[in-house]
Amino acid sequence: MALWRAYQRALTAHPWKVQVLTAGSLMGLGDVISQQLVERRGLQAHKTGRTLTMVSLGCGFVGPVVGGWYKVLDRLIPGTTRVDALKKMLLDQGGFAPCFLGCFLSLVGTLNGLSAQDNWAKLQQLWPAVQLANFYLVPLHYRYDRSPPHPSRKMHIMNGWRQSDSHFNLELP
Repeated sequence: MALWRAYQRALTAHPWKVQVLTAGSLMGLGDVISQQLVERRGLQAHKTGRTLTMVSLGCGFVGPVVGGWYKVLDRLIPGTTRVDALKKMLLDQGGFAPCFLGCFLSLVGTLNGLSAQDNWAKLQQLWPAVQLANFYLVPLHYRYDRSPPHPSRKMHIMNGWRQSDSHFNLELP
């Protein structure tokens, strides 16, 4: 719990820096989990470059872009009721997600040499249900850039997403 309190203090003192670093760390962790537990590569076959790419994408793209969007979204639709969560999810999925995922998948696709058709197929994944739970269960300062909430469901959901995201989207040579 001391580590959690230190994280919360750092988050309060330096929200943008901590959230961007958290996004990069969680994306890197998701890739490590993907390579070691899903793909069962072992330490000798671990693709460190892929993990570092995921960390870079988290710190340089996902954290700042999604963090900024969550701030805008919470100003547009303040509140945490079920109806507010549903409105946020609809706006997120109807407006932001297509643009964000298009950019993210294009970025990853460029790194991966994927076709536009392969990138489009990735848009049809589990994301809307995760965001509904996110907007309903997780307070803004914890979901700001998908940083972990109080040790709970959100961290497991997000790491599950990052594992699949890393596994399916970023298979670098």
